[in-house]
Amino acid sequence: MIRQFFLDKIEHAFQVTKVVAILGPRQCGKTTAAKQYIETQSVFPKENYFDLENYRDIARLTDPLLSLSSLSGLIVIDEIQRAPNLFETLRVLSDNKELNQHYLILGSASRDLIAQSSETLAGRITYLELTPFMFDEIHEIERLWVRGGYPLSVLAANDEISAAWRKGYIRTFLERDIPALGINIPSEQLRRFWMMLAHYHGNIFNASELGRSLGMSHKTMKEYADILTGTFMVRQLQPWHENIGKRQIKTPKIYIRDSGIFHTLIGINSNSDLLVNPKLGASWEGFALEQIIFHLDAEPEECYFWGTHQQAELDLLIIKNGKKLGFEMKYSGAPKLTKSMQIAQEDLGLDALTVVYPGDIEYPLSNEILVKPLTAF
Repeated sequence: MIRQFFLDKIEHAFQVTKVVAILGPRQCGKTTAAKQYIETQSVFPKENYFDLENYRDIARLTDPLLSLSSLSGLIVIDEIQRAPNLFETLRVLSDNKELNQHYLILGSASRDLIAQSSETLAGRITYLELTPFMFDEIHEIERLWVRGGYPLSVLAANDEISAAWRKGYIRTFLERDIPALGINIPSEQLRRFWMMLAHYHGNIFNASELGRSLGMSHKTMKEYADILTGTFMVRQLQPWHENIGKRQIKTPKIYIRDSGIFHTLIGINSNSDLLVNPKLGASWEGFALEQIIFHLDAEPEECYFWGTHQQAELDLLIIKNGKKLGFEMKYSGAPKLTKSMQIAQEDLGLDALTVVYPGDIEYPLSNEILVKPLTAF
């Protein structure tokens, strides 16, 4: 599947900086997207592609300045998180105006985990996040919701194969990918934390409660959550604070970003399993939330939730282009107007409040509040 919207984003990014980084979880399609972009180039020598999981390419970069300075045009480096020392070399090369080069680098960790890139290449690099498939691309809402968006999961021949792939993905992520980032945490310990964290999906992250359950400190729990956030497995949705005379929630909410991974962690393998699971509503909330963020191309720093200690809340607040856009996710056949929605609209001064549900009819709840099917996005 050609992800043309993303190829256009890469092309635009290269008009701004010489180095473009595609970041996203392992096996979400970064390498495929890079190869699709390569196909748009009139010339691309094979020696311009480096895969840092390939020992031959690692050997070619023993002296990276010597190896890379002899190349021209587009140069692609895959799995950059395995060689963070390359960023200093990329800074030197990108500053050399005599070289006709631009770099497309791919990584399976956030720029916060690959700290050298943000420090060394400041002002020289554009970051793009590639997600697994979203509803904008796969127009089968039930399959995408149950299986998640990873290509080999959502496109599997049946639910059994999809579930088996996700279980293997989780195991490989814990046993291989986390250690490859230089993070020394026993895989079973991180697995237990991740599975317990899944039960907080859509709720406030209570690090102290989790720590008591696992016999570890709340500080360690926050570190583990940050690792899963930095590897695109978890979203920590930060609280928004409005200047109002009410006590507001100051702790982030937790979501497992991919619905398929979330379902695997809590033992859901099919649509029939999902429909009878008590986490059905929370699952819909997280799934719809990720689709809206993707559709609006919102950056993490533009996304919040809001809540008060008097029980008023808003699932998602996106502050973009000077507007406050509110969203409530409801797994209901016919969502109704609630006092919480009215309070959120009034206290936050929202430009729009949309209730997102799995139905197929759009209708107003008030002059300012609209119910809209997810498919309408």
